[in-house]
Amino acid sequence: MLPHDAAVHVRDLRKQYAVHEKDPGFVGSLRAFVHRKTRQVEAVRSVSFDLAPGEVVGFLGPNGAGKTTTLKMLSGLLHPSGGEARVLGFEPRRRETAFLKQITLVMGQKQQLIWDLPALDSFLVNQAIYEIPDEQYRATMREFTEVLGLEGILKKQVRKLSLGERMKCELAAALLHRPKILFLDEPTIGLDVNMQEAVREFVRDYNQRYGATVMLTSHYMADVTSLARRILVIDQGQLVFDGDLAQLAEQGSGGKTVRLQFRQPVSGAQLAAYGTVVSSDGLSAELRVPRAEVSARAARLLSDLDVADLTVQDPPIEAVMAELFGAKAEVPA
Repeated sequence: MLPHDAAVHVRDLRKQYAVHEKDPGFVGSLRAFVHRKTRQVEAVRSVSFDLAPGEVVGFLGPNGAGKTTTLKMLSGLLHPSGGEARVLGFEPRRRETAFLKQITLVMGQKQQLIWDLPALDSFLVNQAIYEIPDEQYRATMREFTEVLGLEGILKKQVRKLSLGERMKCELAAALLHRPKILFLDEPTIGLDVNMQEAVREFVRDYNQRYGATVMLTSHYMADVTSLARRILVIDQGQLVFDGDLAQLAEQGSGGKTVRLQFRQPVSGAQLAAYGTVVSSDGLSAELRVPRAEVSARAARLLSDLDVADLTVQDPPIEAVMAELFGAKAEVPA
């Protein structure tokens, strides 16, 4: 795809911070007052990718990898130290009005709603800021109220809303101007399972209805697997993977998961001869087996043990991320 066709175009994007360091204690504070020590930290290092109009992309990586920093640069909140970023043809760092009217950044741990006022008042403020015509505003409000189930909560003070209710209102406020680009940073964090699914369904519906481009980070892999076909993985500020979920599983894992049900109890020690035992409770077990040996080991299991059922699957994406990044991997809480 040519860069001028891209909704988001990024080439060699970089962000470097100067981090101040201080020795502990009173003496350290005095020294820092006279002579501050700093070190340079590269939060994002030469990241390049293009997103097509209407594409939904998962943006994954361990904590501190540079995901939020990248989203902030693409939304214009941070200026890059180098490289090029264009969103809908605009340079985000310029924060032009025409640009801001076509994007949104939703951060699950930040809020834009006015705490002591009803959510509806914040919506009216956003209508004025984005200069949304009354007819479009009313139509969008009817749509969001129905899809998100906002009836009955719009006139409550925001501080009296539950976390799930507040997140629904945050999404509605962020998308009231019908942006073409959605940068979603942990939009379901802290929500229960039902509310997470409601948010996913809303994002999916919005993408299909308006053809919006979505870039999504999340601790919950179900968010990514249910919404995105393409995955970008960043680690230590560098893009280390760009492809679909199946490719990520292939690259990140040298094995497949074999799930077993037995008619007679089988010990973990017995199963160790056939692969790495992930779990075992006697009548059921899960093994990790090298891809090249799956057929042979499955045949041995069926021949040697009293197996009632055997299935072979790619490992869950959470396990793949854990293998790629070790203890740093972001997996569901």
